Amino acid sequence: MDRLRDQAATSAVLERAKGALMALTGCTPDAAGEELLQRAKAGNRTLLEECWITLGTLVPPPHSGTGGTAGADEKARVDKESAGEKARADESSGVDEGFTVLGRLGKALVHVGTPADLARCLLEHLASEAEADAVMLFRALPAGGLELIGHAGIDDTLAAQWSQVPPLAGITALDALRAREPRWLEDPEADQQRYLLIGDPPERWLTRAWLPVAAGSGPDVCIGVLRATGAPFTPRTRQLLPAVARLCAGWLRSSAARAEAGAGVPTAATQPVFDSLPGAAMLLTPLRGPSGETEDYRIDAATPEAVDVVGRTGRSLLGRRILECFPSMADEALWQGCLHTLATGESFGGEPFAHQQMVAGSAELSTYAIHAARLGAALVVTWVRHDSSDRQEQRLADVQRLGNLGWANWNLVTHEVSWSSQVFAVLGRDPALGPVRLDGLAGLALPEDAPALSRAVTELLHTGRQFDVPFRIRTGAGTRHLRMVAEAVADTEGRPVEVHGFVQDLTAQRTTELALVESEQAIMTQHDLLRAEREMAARLQHALLPLPTRPVRLAGLRVEVAYLPAQSGIHVGGDWFSAIELPDGDALFVVGDVAGHGIDAVATMAQLRFTAKGMVITGSSLTGALARLNTLLLHSRDSHGTATMVLARYHPKERCLEWAQAGHPPPLLVRDGEVGYLGRPDGILLGACAAPEFRAARCFLEPGDRILLYTDGLVERRAEGVDRGLERLAEAVAKHPCDEPGSLVPLLTSVLDGERRDDVCVVDIRVPATPE
Repeated sequence: MDRLRDQAATSAVLERAKGALMALTGCTPDAAGEELLQRAKAGNRTLLEECWITLGTLVPPPHSGTGGTAGADEKARVDKESAGEKARADESSGVDEGFTVLGRLGKALVHVGTPADLARCLLEHLASEAEADAVMLFRALPAGGLELIGHAGIDDTLAAQWSQVPPLAGITALDALRAREPRWLEDPEADQQRYLLIGDPPERWLTRAWLPVAAGSGPDVCIGVLRATGAPFTPRTRQLLPAVARLCAGWLRSSAARAEAGAGVPTAATQPVFDSLPGAAMLLTPLRGPSGETEDYRIDAATPEAVDVVGRTGRSLLGRRILECFPSMADEALWQGCLHTLATGESFGGEPFAHQQMVAGSAELSTYAIHAARLGAALVVTWVRHDSSDRQEQRLADVQRLGNLGWANWNLVTHEVSWSSQVFAVLGRDPALGPVRLDGLAGLALPEDAPALSRAVTELLHTGRQFDVPFRIRTGAGTRHLRMVAEAVADTEGRPVEVHGFVQDLTAQRTTELALVESEQAIMTQHDLLRAEREMAARLQHALLPLPTRPVRLAGLRVEVAYLPAQSGIHVGGDWFSAIELPDGDALFVVGDVAGHGIDAVATMAQLRFTAKGMVITGSSLTGALARLNTLLLHSRDSHGTATMVLARYHPKERCLEWAQAGHPPPLLVRDGEVGYLGRPDGILLGACAAPEFRAARCFLEPGDRILLYTDGLVERRAEGVDRGLERLAEAVAKHPCDEPGSLVPLLTSVLDGERRDDVCVVDIRVPATPE
């Protein structure tokens, strides 16, 4: 809100400066704004600084564009004066360069209301920049003396002593005003010989500067900057202070105009009348220039609803100029219309226009039309808001339409009933049938909902208690879910005399709620089915795939097995293993992974597990067993998709591990502290094609060797390649070289540090370092 107020206040200063240029040159608003921007850029100043300087230096001519030689001569005179002012501003453009304090001061002047506020504002900004300790503002009186209009940094006693200064010799402020030049007092002894110094004692301020400011048509003002330091004013300070004085000229000119206007405004009789008037209206007194033409208007009375561009209302506008508060009045057609009314007495009605005003701290754009009528020598100007009632009605209609509701009113004394059109639409009732009496509302509801609605209406009529009751009705489009909210208005004796409320259609919301409940019930049912399937699949898996509780000995090897189910999801996976000793003394190791989860995957796993063992036991080679298992998956109706597998047969006499694979990760070999993977022979996953080619590989083991067979759940992670998973597994095995039983679980824990999304099955085969 503070930011919005600053923007509005700054915009007001800009519009005032544009209005001054428009009045001076007759240019358009856009051209006036462009001129201010060019001046600010040329002078290396901010736009706000340039606005204040413009308001302080321009002397506006008559507003109306009179024709003929006289008008041309006047315009030429004005152009010459404006060019002179611009030249002086250009010469002093370097003065303002680099003074960031001028930009801050320009913004601060927007919020300055009185000369006393101005003195405090100047001291606040000059204390650090110019070592100022006190500021005094003197205004020139018509009799030749001075009047203290603002001060900061001095006590009230001293201010009272210098509140009125006669036109005596030796007064520095008077000397500066007469000479129209600053006075720099830097030598206390010499200055005391020439001037009557302010201060008790005068040595309180060793250096002083007095800066004359021309306030336009108002009295001139002299700004005094008093410093305790005895150091002379630096060249930079001598440039800064005159620039500050020029910046203050615009504010002082506006302030002087308001003070002059307020001094002679007979508002004692007119303002109370305007206080009681509705709408936005003002009494404007024309302010004429030397030529007799109207230059501006003074606000002598204003209604409470009159709001200017800064947000000031009512009595706070008194004494101010209309172009300062309402820059849009400078529009040529509007200005000429008011002049015509003032001259002829004919009322004026302007075209509608958009006007921005401050409402609750924010800017609101509305459409207005201005009407003007003459009252004596003044004008009564009113702002008529075209869209007030229409917009309120449209908003009410939009609320009813968007909220799918309508309002209703029952007068219990006259028995009159009024409904909005939306109530008929909500109830699906023909408007030709008219509204329903309050005691007849229950008859519209379904039989099962009517008693609750009837009780609520009865309680409202007897106790005045507000109700909020849902009910249903049946229409040609089906059943509707409605909501009725009503309250009673009682007389002085507490008896209800009127009932008003609204009816809202909640059919869409209720339908969505019912669909959501049905969806939740279906989800819960499905969840229960899946949980039951998981439990059954888990029991089946446990029965088909019993896990040994301790390491086993097979063909002279120590074998340890681990199976870890997935931590996410509710399905059982198809990972499996087999480790048996064959009749001829060899050992068979199988690790496989069926695609998918659930009972079908478990069934396929059991089929492959038992078939693979049976084939090898009956004499099939490893590659032959894989080829037959592939044919089984392709032609079996009960099989479940595809599967990967690794088959390994260990010959203890040769200490040779023969193995083949079908799309499975390679075995990991640990030998003498070195970790690596066995080279994979040819083989694609089972069930992928009709005639795959499988090859076997051989690896001769040595005492102390370690072989890991595993499923892909150990090395696969989301958003990560399999190669990185294989590297991570090798690194973990290298960090856990323990040969003791039970070392497999810590290894798997280090590899699976996150949530497991797939089952993991590992067969850990170790060749004893020494014969057992």
